[in-house]
Amino acid sequence: MSSKQGGKAKPLEQPKAEKKDYDETDTANIQKKKEEEKALKELRAKAAQKGTFGGSGLKKSGKK
Repeated sequence: MSSKQGGKAKPLEQPKAEKKDYDETDTANIQKKKEEEKALKELRAKAAQKGTFGGSGLKKSGKK
């Protein structure tokens, strides 16, 4: 037998993450962050509809 194994090795099992205990200030901060991300996502969606947000690509000068 050779020391090399063929095929793909199985990944090691990761320990399951323990649930963290949050106090009131932590939960309030998490909720606030989620609301801010939601508002930002809505603003990006509105701006994408207008076409004013983001780059317009390379602009050609018209010279040849």
